[in-house]
Amino acid sequence: MPQKVSITDTTLRDGHQSLLATRLKTEDMIPIAAQMDAIGFYSLEVWGGATFDACMRFLNEDPWERLQALRQAMPRTKLQMLLRGQNLLGYRHYADDVVTEFVKMSIKNGIDILRIFDALNDIRNMALAMKVAKEEGGHVQATICYTLGPVYDDAYYLRLARNLADLGADSLCIKDMAGLLTPADAYRLVQKIKAEVNLPLQLHCHYTSGMAAMTYLKAVEAGADVLDTAMSPLALGTSQPATETMVAALAGTPWDTGLDLDKLAEIAVYFRQVRKKYREFDVGDGTVDANVLRYQIPGGMLSNFMSQLAQQNALDRLPEVLAEVPRVRADLGYPPLVTPSSQMVGAQAVLNVLAGERYKMVTREVKDYLRGLYGQPPVPVNEEIRRKIIGDEEPITCRPADLLEPQLPAARQEVAPYMEKEEDVLSYALFPAVAKQFLAERLAARTRVDYELVAAAREAYYPA
Repeated sequence: MPQKVSITDTTLRDGHQSLLATRLKTEDMIPIAAQMDAIGFYSLEVWGGATFDACMRFLNEDPWERLQALRQAMPRTKLQMLLRGQNLLGYRHYADDVVTEFVKMSIKNGIDILRIFDALNDIRNMALAMKVAKEEGGHVQATICYTLGPVYDDAYYLRLARNLADLGADSLCIKDMAGLLTPADAYRLVQKIKAEVNLPLQLHCHYTSGMAAMTYLKAVEAGADVLDTAMSPLALGTSQPATETMVAALAGTPWDTGLDLDKLAEIAVYFRQVRKKYREFDVGDGTVDANVLRYQIPGGMLSNFMSQLAQQNALDRLPEVLAEVPRVRADLGYPPLVTPSSQMVGAQAVLNVLAGERYKMVTREVKDYLRGLYGQPPVPVNEEIRRKIIGDEEPITCRPADLLEPQLPAARQEVAPYMEKEEDVLSYALFPAVAKQFLAERLAARTRVDYELVAAAREAYYPA
């Protein structure tokens, strides 16, 4: 029976991460927050992904303070984040004590919904974050990374959906990071999952290939409950379909979102002006990149390739790199191309082309991957390549985090000179070099202010 479809707006996280290199500042979010809070969205995705790192690395902002400010400015709407399972918001696995404390602190600071995924769809890497989030009263949205390859049939995705439901998921999400999910496949897959798993189902599709809006419509017809969209000024291209467009497309149908287009238009006017401030980081022209259908790569990988090759004066070799990506991916057991596996496959493809010999140079991440330190690949890796890279070393078969000692005690000791609150320990544990510089500069800035206040007070008391 058709029912109202809900909307999660991603403008404040994935929208600007996809199109503005994650550079949107908190000061440009807060002025429009009350209007977004009043719309009636199912949720607002505002945190996680690359935003945590970018806040400290590029914007001189505390990501925890951003979350607190948004929570205060948007008290009515559920706030959502993207969490990479045992990788949290980084690019490697963290110890269980870090994962546990980070999930607790995220919920304490205002997150309602945690969208949890693993780059290999290895649910062992999702289980702890899901468990802690449930215990802390958070909504666990367990996520299926959608991709194409020999193992990725309906049976694979149905098995994954059932296993995530058994782990205690409150809802499921199909995460189509490269825009590969066709309308017909979406209809069939959503219908099968909804028939077997009694949980709300959400779709997150990137517009890169140009299919996402059509895919959404067919998914809705098949029973999808929630769609991810971004406000039109930060939609399309490698971002999501436009919020206003999907609201208009569903208006007057059995799946009507009930959202007010006029109020959405007012918000769009704001973001249209804000986007102009970030021209130097703007990578989105709204065009479709059909290459993703040939090479099955997320849109961000293409721009990364162009940047890396340009630095080596080898931009003319881009076609060779694009052709090498599927070969590397096959060698590594067809991992879904999502952070961090997309960076891993992409960097290795570039090295293979520039070195003139496949796997003559190998990244540390690929070596660790072949050792099993990221989890279990969807299909067995190429044994000849594995032996060439790590020799006779046997890959681990346990959950990778089982090999990690607790990391918080050392992090707390190392960050002590700069620490102001417990969240600082987690910032440091995730990104030691970036956080240390950020926290040290924050301390220095506040110390300078203190000296200035003292000097001003002395001058007032002892005028010249």
